[in-house]
Amino acid sequence: MCQHQPTCPPAESADRESARLVAHHPEQGWSLLCNGVLLFEDTGELLPDGRVIAPHRPLATSQVMTAA
Repeated sequence: MCQHQPTCPPAESADRESARLVAHHPEQGWSLLCNGVLLFEDTGELLPDGRVIAPHRPLATSQVMTAA
């Protein structure tokens, strides 16, 4: 899909979210990246092959536990 240089990371790579935006619809809560990944505002993802990546928002500071 990616036609520019340098090419965007593929959908299978860990840094797939750094690909360029192709379409952005904040009113609907999603964006399409150049590598074919649908990125949702809750940080979930839908990969081109149909796999789902669960939302991975960082925990709120009130939910983070520290060691004593």
